Amino acid sequence: MVAELTGAQVDRAFQRRTEPTRALGQDAEAVGRACYDMALRFHRGGRLLCFGNGSAAADAAHIVVEFVHPVIMGKRALPAVSLANDAATLSGITRLGGFEDSFAAQLRLHAAADDIALGISADGDCPNVVRALRTAQEAGLLTVALVGGDGGQIARIEGLDHVLVARSDDPRVVKEIHVTAYHVLWELVHVFFEQPGVLAPSVLR
Repeated sequence: MVAELTGAQVDRAFQRRTEPTRALGQDAEAVGRACYDMALRFHRGGRLLCFGNGSAAADAAHIVVEFVHPVIMGKRALPAVSLANDAATLSGITRLGGFEDSFAAQLRLHAAADDIALGISADGDCPNVVRALRTAQEAGLLTVALVGGDGGQIARIEGLDHVLVARSDDPRVVKEIHVTAYHVLWELVHVFFEQPGVLAPSVLR
């Protein structure tokens, strides 16, 4: 009886992940376009600015270290910063400007037009991530969002450059799909850098 119950739970756990994982594979072209656009911005001297709340803040930090300190020898380090890492800055902005401005205020101060804004929100409805993406869009940054469920408010922002949706309402599954997605973003950005003539007449090292 115990084995049967455990087996059923195992089956359900994998079933919850099967369709969202397949859906990410079906979005390969969209992911590839995002990677190419990110590579172009890096090539022009832009930086990757990441942000999210809670576990998504941990994802932002994870993404940054992947780009700044590549785990694969020989891969180029690329400039990236997490806007969620500095508790003093975040709490100061929140005290004076409110929670919704916590990332947008940093973008208004630090971002340049060639930069990339990457916002992460499991349900797409985090108000400070929404505002930051709108601010980035208005400033001419490349906008990339990792969201889940139906994409929430973020997916409904008109004109965002790339919105990649983990097609699940289970936050655990959304998290897992996001981790896979941003590892692919890192990998393919480097693929574009390594192909002669794709970003420039010669490969940059």
